[in-house]
Amino acid sequence: MIRKLLLGACLVVPSAVFAQGFQVNLQGQKQIGMASAGTGVAMDEAAVFFNPGAVSMLQKNGFSLGDSPLLLKSSFLQTGSSKVETNGNEVAPPFQGYAVWGPKSGKYKLGLGVYTPFGGLENWGDNWSGKYSLISLNLKAIYIQPTLSIKLSDRIGIGAGFVYNHGSVNLQRAVPITKSNGEDSKATLKGTGDGIGWNAGIYLKTESNITIGISHRSKVVTKITDGDAIFELPASLQGGAPTKFSSQLPLPATTTLGFGFYPSQKTTVAFDVNWVHWSVYKNLAFDYNTNAVIPNTNSPRNYSDAAAIRLGINHQATPKVDLRTGVGYAFTPVKDGYVTPETPDADRLILSAGLGYKMTPKFRFDASFMYEGIKSRTQTNIESNLSGTFKTNVYIPGLSITYQW
Repeated sequence: MIRKLLLGACLVVPSAVFAQGFQVNLQGQKQIGMASAGTGVAMDEAAVFFNPGAVSMLQKNGFSLGDSPLLLKSSFLQTGSSKVETNGNEVAPPFQGYAVWGPKSGKYKLGLGVYTPFGGLENWGDNWSGKYSLISLNLKAIYIQPTLSIKLSDRIGIGAGFVYNHGSVNLQRAVPITKSNGEDSKATLKGTGDGIGWNAGIYLKTESNITIGISHRSKVVTKITDGDAIFELPASLQGGAPTKFSSQLPLPATTTLGFGFYPSQKTTVAFDVNWVHWSVYKNLAFDYNTNAVIPNTNSPRNYSDAAAIRLGINHQATPKVDLRTGVGYAFTPVKDGYVTPETPDADRLILSAGLGYKMTPKFRFDASFMYEGIKSRTQTNIESNLSGTFKTNVYIPGLSITYQW
């Protein structure tokens, strides 16, 4: 029995990493204000992320830095209980930085992007009803992407970038074994890893004044070696517990088709359809440096591919002020039976607004606000048997500053 309890403590990390809830679509302030639509338009330096093929179509060189603090508020009502429990007020800080440079009369541009496409921050506390599933989670994936974009003609641009990912995870969970002081035992898994991938895209201008973008971001397999497995157990069990683990975490590929419409010289309408290849996440294996107490694990997840649709509008209200708004809908890849406190995920409605202000001919700042309403979902997890209803709302303000020449 003790062996099974300790084994259960090690099955939590897989679900922490993979779900729509931890895919962070906050890669450009203009685009965030437009519900993160941007593949079919050449708006600014964030094209390095959205569509490398559009980078060569940018009229100016420039660099930008931005941040989008993310507040995720989740509540849980356990089956048979009348007490609603909530997570703590943790704020995750997804950031984005881009630079684009090339001869203004040339056919190519170089780009560099540093951004956070996956991440999460949860803290449910030590004493909530799901503490044996999760106490806290801190997950980060930082992508670094150098990019080359080439203008084949005035109507066609292509581009591609190499992606390097540095990821980290820190997760805590209570273990239902009482220590001598009367407290629960606790398991902490933390580590860092690296992975590589690529990003490519094509951008087309049609004769009917519609632009089309197609982009693909590859799967990135992040390998964690020598991660720390920390078990706070009764003294009689402490000596047999593992101290290290290794694993591979597949962050999924994304394929996007985007369109740009221009009803007037001052108005841009962007429409994106994303297809996220979550089906790559079938299971995840963990290898421990010792198996005296805990065997190596292989935890099934069997996620499905999932889609999202996004519609955004940018309108130049004055020569210095742009106004933006957007709406989107994202479908969850998490099947019934696999919903967890790390990923209390369901289909979600996305609403956004944004403002751009040109302070000088070279300096501009952009602000955005995004709201994601994740539908309530009643589930019983097939591994932990945690049963109840999750409801989550996400609030995301953002700000960036850009210098162009």
